[in-house]
Amino acid sequence: MAAETTQLQLVTPTQGTLSGTWGDTVNNGITEYVNIAIAGTLSFAGDGAITLANTVGSASATNIGSTTAQYMVIRITGTQTVTKVITGPSYSKLYMVDHAGATSAVTFKAAGQTGVTIAVGEKAFVYYNGTDYVKVSSIGSTGILSPAGGGTGVANNAASTLTISGNFPTTFTVGASTSLTLPSSGSLGYLNIPQSGAAKTTSYTLAVGDVGEFIEVGASGSIVVPDATFSAGDAVVIFNNTSGAITLTMSITTAYIGGTDADKATISLATRGICNVLFISGTVCVVTGNVT
Repeated sequence: MAAETTQLQLVTPTQGTLSGTWGDTVNNGITEYVNIAIAGTLSFAGDGAITLANTVGSASATNIGSTTAQYMVIRITGTQTVTKVITGPSYSKLYMVDHAGATSAVTFKAAGQTGVTIAVGEKAFVYYNGTDYVKVSSIGSTGILSPAGGGTGVANNAASTLTISGNFPTTFTVGASTSLTLPSSGSLGYLNIPQSGAAKTTSYTLAVGDVGEFIEVGASGSIVVPDATFSAGDAVVIFNNTSGAITLTMSITTAYIGGTDADKATISLATRGICNVLFISGTVCVVTGNVT
């Protein structure tokens, strides 16, 4: 007569038995069960507790049923109005649980135990650890990586706040053509004011790439502030690192010196002086600092 393996109860024919029936016994009791243990999916819809139990194939039938425990994938569908409880067999077994249902969570457990919770939309590997079923790792439909899987278990909120756990190189792509690369250490943004290129020694016209940086005028030269180039809130710092005053040519439509009401066509920046050009709009700016 045939016996079965301990965990999956695959048929193990005994030499000299199953005369005339060994082929059906092997196919029904081994082949079909190995197939579902590796790649089979068992689906459950709606409410109602489920208890999975091993079945055993024979020469006459596979006996695989709607609650056969040897399946690899357990999939939940439909709508659950209460927490659905699935009880797995108490032996070493790994399942991939896919909660594709709605409304309520699923509890996957061993008999007499509390088990683990599988949230709506979650896909998780669970296995029997000798006492109960525990998660190997899980990733939710919202992209949540559980602490057990190396993440934080925190979802992105409506304000698009993203929490990342771990020391990983990270690149964000926003939209079709915008990317943001974060530094491997330190803080985002500048803790100082970077210089925009090398010191200028000839006349230089401010460009959008200078925003948030400082322009050094060295040896000689002048600065031109163009019209309809910058946006509200843009700012550029200018440092006159020469022994005499330099001229700022205000080609922009309207230019004020801070604290005055006169539109200036030219502004003088004193020797070793610093000024800040703040753009109120593309056609209006205010200059503050060592200027007249």
